[in-house]
This record gives sequence, structure tokens and C-alpha cells, in this order.
Amino acid sequence: MKKYDVYGIGNALVDIVTEVQDDFLKEFNVEKGLMTLVDEARQHELVNAIHLPTSNMQCGGSAANSIIAVSQFGGKSYYSCKVAQDDMGKFYLDDLKENGVDTTLIFEKAPAGITGKCLVMTTPDANRTMNTFLGITSTFSKDQVNEAALKDSKYLYMEGYLVPGESGQEAMKYAKKLAEENGVKVAMTFSDPSMVKYFKPQMEEIVGASVDLLFCNEEEAMLFTGKDSLDEAREELKKVAKRFAITQGANGAMIFDGDTYIDIEPYKVSAIDTNGAGDMFAGAFLYGITNGHSYADAGKLASLASSKVVSKFGPRLEWHEAKEVFKHLNP
Repeated sequence: MKKYDVYGIGNALVDIVTEVQDDFLKEFNVEKGLMTLVDEARQHELVNAIHLPTSNMQCGGSAANSIIAVSQFGGKSYYSCKVAQDDMGKFYLDDLKENGVDTTLIFEKAPAGITGKCLVMTTPDANRTMNTFLGITSTFSKDQVNEAALKDSKYLYMEGYLVPGESGQEAMKYAKKLAEENGVKVAMTFSDPSMVKYFKPQMEEIVGASVDLLFCNEEEAMLFTGKDSLDEAREELKKVAKRFAITQGANGAMIFDGDTYIDIEPYKVSAIDTNGAGDMFAGAFLYGITNGHSYADAGKLASLASSKVVSKFGPRLEWHEAKEVFKHLNP
């Protein structure tokens, strides 16, 4: 019996989620609707200009959001990441543990530096703009991979955002090889169309001959396969992924369970903030398939959970919200 359902590796970013007006973006010359990498000084300028007590800070990063979702639905999860020995690093580790996620990181032994932060600015039209300072997570490497915890997991889950960095790529390759040698299934997400568009050769190298489970959206699927339609792209994906889930926004999702395609119906909601929808889908789905649910049922859980996320601010659910989602599908 494995100790963990899912072992994740990815960036450690403190998400600072706040509401701003369009005038704020104009005043500080922030390009609306995009994720922009910034230096520490620039982000500090923006953070100081926002009244933080009214903002919502959470430990985040794409894979971290998914791993926390696994825990919220009742699964056992582990996360390997890198934070610095600063206030944000302590906040990150405390929040991770409060959400039931195991990690071997010890704040007192964390290296000097600056913990990564992502400032998520949501405007009244539900558009999100992100300014990200990677900080010390840009040096995430295979040294952060916990071999014992990985071996004692059902699934390894990796985020595509690690691909741009050389040490991040090495960590992904190392973790994938370790998983394959020890009977641990490998799941990964492309994370963002830009990761596939600008780092396709590196992404292909990470995927290698195959992964057990791949998460992507329609645009990422077509960019990776070079196909112009989803029907063609999904056939091509079969060559590199034994199973996969393609999210389709308001149209739900399409899942390939290794034998057949399964259409997952969407849950109609009024979107307020789309930040974290894909992360929630992956986390809920991974929880489902590692806890006895079929791919179809796991897809329904993931679809409902992600619909709840986009109807509120922030990339994840509160504990009571996760329980409500679970009860809705498991009365």
C-alpha cells in the first residue's frame, strides 16, 4: 500500500490575489490579461501600492494548487518545492501544512534568498493579470526531489512551468525516471500554451516515449501535436500519452481512458476569476482515479470542482467548499 496518492513537483509561489481597477493597471503601466515575469523591485512596487490586508494570500504555483486539491478531497499528497528563509517562505510552508500536504522542507534549513511570488490582479470584468517574480524557485533542481516519498506514491505529478529552467528540466527527467523504475505512474500538465509554444523541444524531451496521464487544454494539445483540429490532436496525443484529459473551458472536457473517449459535461456558472481552473481540474481528477473512481466519475468531480473555482476569486476552494463538491457527486 502506497503512503501517498500523488507526489508533486513544481514552483513555490505565494499567490497574492487582489482586485484592482483598470485605472490601477494604467497608472502602473501593467499589461492587462497577461502573465508577465518581473524582477523583485517591480513586484515590490506593485505590492506596496495595493492594500494587502484586503488581499488574499495563499501558497500556490500550478502543481501546488493541484496537490492541495487532492488533499482537500480526502487524498494523501506530498509536494517538493523550494522556498527561501524569509517571511513569505515561512508563510508558504505553514499554509502547505495547514492544507494537509506533506513536505520535508524545514523553514530553519531553507536557503537565503527571496521566495517567489505571483501577484494576481483581477479587474471587474473578471479578467486576470499576473506579475510573477520567481525568486528562489527558479533554481529548483533534482536536489529537492524526495526519493523515498516519490517511491511511496501512486502518481508523480509534474508542472510544465518547470521546463524553461535547465535545473527544472533535469529535476523533471530525474523524477520521471525514478518513478518509472519504481512502478509509480507519471502524470504531467503542459501548464500554459506559452510553455508548449516556446519550449516545445524541451517539453517533447520531458514527455519522452510516453507518460501515463497528460493534462492540457485544447490550444496546448494542438500546439504540441502541430494539428489544426482537436480531433486530429487527440489521435496524435495517443502516441505519447497512455491516457489524457483535455479541458475545453465552458464546453467541459474530453478524456481518453486508454480505450475510449469520454465527454465530460460542463457545469454552467458565471465566471468571476478563471485563475486555477486547470489546476483544480487536475487535482480533483487525480484524487478520483487514485481513490477508486472511474475516469468518467473523476471527470465529473473535476468539472464540478473547477466550475466552483472560476465562480470565486483565487485558485482553490475552501475546505467546506471542497466537501460540498464531493457530497454533491457522492450523496
